[in-house]
Amino acid sequence: MTQNFVQADAVKSVETKGFNLGLIVLLIIGGLLFVFLVGNYVLYIYAQKTLPPKKKKSVSKKKIKRERIKQGVSALGE
Repeated sequence: MTQNFVQADAVKSVETKGFNLGLIVLLIIGGLLFVFLVGNYVLYIYAQKTLPPKKKKSVSKKKIKRERIKQGVSALGE
């Protein structure tokens, strides 16, 4: 009977020693996610400071003509 208690205590002490594998995996995945998000933020800030602003799309002649007609100004060539 006492042998069963000794074995049970030995099993409990073995289980409590060492690291929890689930916690280690969670910390690694969380750390990688954190590094990824911080890295993206740093690259975004760097790009905003160094890259030139985007060029605006040129307006087509068709749209210019349509806008002038709406405003009542005669279009070019008419």
